[in-house]
Amino acid sequence: MTKIFQSEWMSHLVDALLPVFATLAALIIGAIMLLVLGVNPIDAYAALWDGAFGSSNAFAETLVKATPLLLVALGICISFRGDVINIGGEGQMIIGAILATWVGLNFTDLPGWLVITIAMLAGFFGGAVWGGIPGFLKAYFNVNEILSTVMMNAIAVQLMNFLLRGPMIDPAQAEAASQIPQTARLLDAFRLARLMPPTRLHFGAVIAVVLAGLVYILLWRTTLGYRIRAVGQNPHASRYAGIQVSRYMVLALLLSGAFAGLAGAVQVYGVNYRMITDGSASGFTGSAGFNGIVAALFGGLHPIWSIPASILFGALLVGANKMQRIVQVPSALIIALNGLVVVFVVSSEILRKQRQRKRLAVAKRDDELPPSGDKQIQQAEAGS
Repeated sequence: MTKIFQSEWMSHLVDALLPVFATLAALIIGAIMLLVLGVNPIDAYAALWDGAFGSSNAFAETLVKATPLLLVALGICISFRGDVINIGGEGQMIIGAILATWVGLNFTDLPGWLVITIAMLAGFFGGAVWGGIPGFLKAYFNVNEILSTVMMNAIAVQLMNFLLRGPMIDPAQAEAASQIPQTARLLDAFRLARLMPPTRLHFGAVIAVVLAGLVYILLWRTTLGYRIRAVGQNPHASRYAGIQVSRYMVLALLLSGAFAGLAGAVQVYGVNYRMITDGSASGFTGSAGFNGIVAALFGGLHPIWSIPASILFGALLVGANKMQRIVQVPSALIIALNGLVVVFVVSSEILRKQRQRKRLAVAKRDDELPPSGDKQIQQAEAGS
């Protein structure tokens, strides 16, 4: 019995550490690429570390970058636990940011705290609508949610480009020769409070951490969360148990989109103080809608573990910029390094699921085997 327990414990420990091993493997391959370019990997990674954690300002920037990643990751934890895949974080961030910005530009007579509250709720609502549409299509028309969420990203980008070049453009830019697609700047009273002046670390980081705790409670301490996870584990058994599977599929994507929309609102009110883009989704989101998926997977789809996972990826994004400046590597290498981490982490999640299926198959086979001699003796003694 002790050996079985130790084997199970080691197996679960390996599963938990798979994302760490995946990240190390990606960094090793990145080191080989650096060597090919004639760069010392130790110097490069030292610059990366220094850029992410070398000073209070560097660490603050890491947390600033991690905040939208964490908010998106929380939504991904909900949707993936409900067995619906949300690839639409980019579009949901954009829609949430648009609504939040509209609130700040049109309710300038209200107190700052009230406008910020309404804006956060508006961003949450906007993302929920944008995520709920693919959820509805998946639940009631069996439309693949991967395709629909990606298409919703494209619609959101074009809507943003239209608004920021037209109805919501900064009046100062409307009359300029070369119009920059951006909105007017929000009032100073509408900015999220700074936690570590003069750094850019803002109160949105606290909001994200608090929400991580609330999402954990939702998923593991409420009936609603139990039903979402039950649908994700086995929709057929859940339907047999009386759970309305379609409703909880929609709810999972709706909540996932809501947190991404909130990430967009926090980005406007905590960092940019306006919406601005280069015409692509990443021009505003910084690819947080996609990187948040990887942070959630790295954290094992657990809200609490997504906190350090988001900080790690925030550090990679911030530190990579300094690494590029110090060792003079091309920007394409930085993108490749981040891409390697993404590929390896996602692959580790696939491997973890394969290991889980193998353990279940072994356990099922053991249950079906006839009892051994020792077990027969124990059963006879128990019967007597």
